Amino acid sequence: MALKLIQRYPLLRQFRIQRYPPVGPVCSTRLLRTSSVGEPSCGVCSCTSAGGCIQTQGCKKPQQDCGRRNLTTIIREPSFIASSSVGLHRDSGPEFRLTQLHPPTAAEEESFQKLLNNCSSSQQVLTLLCSAEIMSDTMAAAGLHRVADLEQGDKSLKDPRVLENDTIKALCFQLEQDSRRLTDAGLVSALLACTRLFLDPWSILMVRLVSESQERLDRGKMTLGQLCTLGHAMMAIEGPNSLMLVQVIKQIEKQKNAQWSLADLTAVYRFMQTGVVKYKKYWNLLKAIHTHTIKLTPHMDPAAVSGLLGALMTLPETKTMPLVISLCKQAVQHVPHFLDEELTTVLGALMHFGHSDHKFVEALERYVPTMAFTSDPETVTKVIQFFGRRNILSPTVFDAIAESFVYRASDYNTSQVARHIMALGKLGYLPPNAGEVFRKVESILQSRFSQFQPRTLLNLLHSCTLVKRYPVNFVSKVFSSYFLQQLQAGLAHLLGGRSFFGSKVLTPYCYTLDVELKLDEDGFMLPASHNKDVYKRMAVCIDGQTRFTTIKRQLLGKEAIKQRHLRLLGYEVVQIPYYEFEKLQTKSEVVEYLHQKLFPHTYRLNW
Repeated sequence: MALKLIQRYPLLRQFRIQRYPPVGPVCSTRLLRTSSVGEPSCGVCSCTSAGGCIQTQGCKKPQQDCGRRNLTTIIREPSFIASSSVGLHRDSGPEFRLTQLHPPTAAEEESFQKLLNNCSSSQQVLTLLCSAEIMSDTMAAAGLHRVADLEQGDKSLKDPRVLENDTIKALCFQLEQDSRRLTDAGLVSALLACTRLFLDPWSILMVRLVSESQERLDRGKMTLGQLCTLGHAMMAIEGPNSLMLVQVIKQIEKQKNAQWSLADLTAVYRFMQTGVVKYKKYWNLLKAIHTHTIKLTPHMDPAAVSGLLGALMTLPETKTMPLVISLCKQAVQHVPHFLDEELTTVLGALMHFGHSDHKFVEALERYVPTMAFTSDPETVTKVIQFFGRRNILSPTVFDAIAESFVYRASDYNTSQVARHIMALGKLGYLPPNAGEVFRKVESILQSRFSQFQPRTLLNLLHSCTLVKRYPVNFVSKVFSSYFLQQLQAGLAHLLGGRSFFGSKVLTPYCYTLDVELKLDEDGFMLPASHNKDVYKRMAVCIDGQTRFTTIKRQLLGKEAIKQRHLRLLGYEVVQIPYYEFEKLQTKSEVVEYLHQKLFPHTYRLNW
């Protein structure tokens, strides 16, 4: 079987391999077999009694010396990463009481999963596994997944020593020995868990799991969810060129998506997130899935809405917006029921796609005052960031968050503090307790100045100026040579070299005027090209709808500061807001309106 696997998957040959000679059984730990394939048997002695082997001290059948067997991880070459090794020893692992007569009920498995999700460390997971009297293959795989959740880093495990734990060794060995007896669900879930733990694809465990998965796949009886899990695992092992991955996708395409359940769709979208749909040949499948999913959105719970919106952000934007709009409508009724991380994801996705719904905004306005003091700081920050990004000025939301900011400012990191103030600056809004808010900001700058990234700090201080809060105590720090060097180094990295930008460049005015009028000393108009004897300059700001916040008409912060700066430069600023101009019906009304705006104290001649 291993030779067959090597022949079918040449990509596996690219990995640097550590091999150990096969030896006899090394651990007396046994998992519950739930598969109907063959008779139930003991992982140690291959007992085939109808009741299975019910022992807590290992089988009494004579065994050979177990020696040592290792499941190693490797240096990831383009698609896998080394972490550590798993050594398996006889008599070193915990004992489990396993029986075929009394398998875990669905309620027991659900209870186990809840306990597993509540574990906040790998040690807690391992303790829970040891305390389980009986265990199915799916429960064992779930335990490995939870360890991966807690230990998985960017390219390796945070603490590779976790793989040396006796419980992990015992579970891995049992999965290896029982690979042919595992259920389809337990098999593919265990394989995916092993990839998340960065185990060596050439270890005996991984080879057996992949080989057995291939045989099950060839039978064509896997469910949609199982196919997605297997596809995810093979994407991790071999990448997009995996022959088994192609076979998985073909079987998914043959399934009638009109009959897919919500659980099926969730599994498919998670599989799509692995990166497989970066290839255009799978985009038609993605479009069909989007179309079908729209029909199911009215039945989605908060977790499903959040999970799907999070998935869509990572997928190609192929006919995505109708589904985003439908999910946003469904999110309206779930606003009070979202968990903090779920609401954070929803708001992030809506900002990503540039969409908002007035009913969703109204639901947030009702909910935010109740959560601003207790929710996760990132969730509260995402709320105010969402309103700022969408130009929605809601005093209800902004005032509640501003009040909570004063109360719990120390809970926020520097990025979150900056995003709070950036939203206020973007909309040019000062809450009633503005004095307290900006005193808190100044206090944070004073105590944590060195923690701010250069760009974050500039955004924060610029936003302060947009609402006429000038951080004079920190100007010298911002424009110190050290700070500028930091900023220039970031720009050089971004643009590709120091030669692509200049510093301390002075440009005249820096603003683009919609209309500029020039008058002489007597108040007469001068030609636009005339630059001599200009006594007065008028800047006409034709402010369209995009320059104002929604709900409440107020100039955005950047537009307000532009007009303030133009006045400081000597311009007389005349504002022409869209909501006034749109009311004018005739040409004569327009002319009269402009005259009153531009020359309110001058008699207009008729000609």
